[in-house]
Amino acid sequence: MTPELKSKIEGLISSGPIVLFMKGTTNFPMCGFSARAVQALKLAGAETMVDVNVLEDQAVREGIKEFSNWPTIPQAYIKGEFIGGSDILLEMLQSGELQKLVAGAKTAAA
Repeated sequence: MTPELKSKIEGLISSGPIVLFMKGTTNFPMCGFSARAVQALKLAGAETMVDVNVLEDQAVREGIKEFSNWPTIPQAYIKGEFIGGSDILLEMLQSGELQKLVAGAKTAAA
């Protein structure tokens, strides 16, 4: 990964308290996994999140996988920390852990 791409990804991750690298946007997800990730975050109380449509930038699409050492998209970051993909978000939602992270991100943003 080039230093420029790493810097760009770090900038995207820090662009909001909740950032979702996904296919499509939060309003128009382009795959089922991305739609489930958005739904899990909203059910956990996320009112706003930064979406990064990886379909618009092939370098970011491949780079985020290397950056996080996670092979799939979507990828959620809360307060700059990698959380996981849609399956992990759903598990965390069911356990109540995701709600706590989202509440903490909302407090940090306020």
